[in-house]
Amino acid sequence: MASLSTPAADKASIAAFKRDVIDASADAIILVDFWAEWCGPCKTLTPLLEKVVAARAPRVRLVKIDVDKHQAIAAQFRIQSIPTVYAFVKGQPVDGFAGALGERELAEFVDRLLAAVPAGPGDAEAEIAELVEAATAALAEGAFAEAAEMFGALAAELPDRADLAAAHARALLGLGDVDAAAAALASVPAGSKDAGVAQARAALALAQAAVPVDDLAGLAAQVEAAPDDHAARFELAGGLLARGDRDGAAAALLDIIRRDGTWNDGAAKARLLQLLEAAGFADPWAAAVRRKLSTILFA
Repeated sequence: MASLSTPAADKASIAAFKRDVIDASADAIILVDFWAEWCGPCKTLTPLLEKVVAARAPRVRLVKIDVDKHQAIAAQFRIQSIPTVYAFVKGQPVDGFAGALGERELAEFVDRLLAAVPAGPGDAEAEIAELVEAATAALAEGAFAEAAEMFGALAAELPDRADLAAAHARALLGLGDVDAAAAALASVPAGSKDAGVAQARAALALAQAAVPVDDLAGLAAQVEAAPDDHAARFELAGGLLARGDRDGAAAALLDIIRRDGTWNDGAAKARLLQLLEAAGFADPWAAAVRRKLSTILFA
């Protein structure tokens, strides 16, 4: 997203507009958001615009123009009320609206533009790679809603890409939507060898197995009083996991393994390995836990 800087003169402002909007619209749809600091509806619209555009980048980009700081441009486009949004394609305004729309209406507006301006030949692979990169970054940063929207769109467009379905499922799990994550993975063949699929399936299994414990403190006290009550400690690990405390869950499972690795046919080790797979074996946290496990097993 671009935002024109405060110009020293109208000429500089117009030059920046030509660069960021007119020229840039040669290979992307540029949405221009005319706004102002004092405009209440603008503060409602802009975050929704940013979300919708991020899910459709790089084919769609957003440029914000403060009408108070760029009056020459606002006058040129006869902006009489804000917020006003114009869509530019190939250097020309092709559509627009005034007022604060909802997220669904914005998505429909942008998708109509995308349908009318398909990607050029040879651009599709590069575009998909950029979208995957952006979605992966959002997932890594914990922006699960944004990642779920982007990976969902990618998976729908490329249903044969198991890695995209898996990433979509992981983003949905980040939002706590276990059923939707299971549905996202349902289309992936059972024999898929994709590492991301294995990670997503492990995370889904953990989410489905994690059972919230109403009195977690009471259960922890019970375990402390009876350290060899492995069933209670295993339940504690599940309760901690349901609460999002993977450090506590891993510690509880490691303690069971240290005390009796064969308990319940090695259930604690199996659950811990599942937890490591869900995190990703290359993950630094998983590597640290794996070292602790090795120390116990080979002591």
